[in-house]
Amino acid sequence: MAQSGVNNGVNVDALLAAREALRNAPAAANFTWRATCKWKNGTHAQSNVRGFFGLGEEQAHKTEFSFETDHPEIFASEDHGATPVELVLVGLASCLTAGVAAVAQNRGIQLRSVEAKLEGKMNLYGILGIDSDVRNGYDDIKVTFHIDADASKKEIEALVAQSQKRSAVYDIVTNPTNVTVEVA
Repeated sequence: MAQSGVNNGVNVDALLAAREALRNAPAAANFTWRATCKWKNGTHAQSNVRGFFGLGEEQAHKTEFSFETDHPEIFASEDHGATPVELVLVGLASCLTAGVAAVAQNRGIQLRSVEAKLEGKMNLYGILGIDSDVRNGYDDIKVTFHIDADASKKEIEALVAQSQKRSAVYDIVTNPTNVTVEVA
């Protein structure tokens, strides 16, 4: 349990209580996350996130979140937002960083700062149809954490390892996920 005096902004007691409640009500643990996306022009689109299903009923965020995506001018686009592949990096970084904070709080480790830097390497020959043997997605993603905390390097490495182990986005990126695409 978290030591008193440590405050990383994570309510670990509530998280542990939720875990125990879900252990006793397995159907409530099935969530469906949703996003919508509308094309604007060219490669520019706007995606929105508002509602989701969880705990056996419809839920909603306090507000609707919007994300602009586009491609940079070097791809003959208008650069109205981050590219979708950059948003994948954002999702991974955010999930791992949140996990570090939660694990640190639970282990009684005070964080002073946490910064994740991500780089994803990709060869565009696949996307552009130049070489069908080159995959369309990332070949490699590197995550580097810079963490300042009241902990040893070994303890910090253990925080990151536990965050990685429990990260939904890390799992999505590193394991196959069934994706069905259909036209309504």
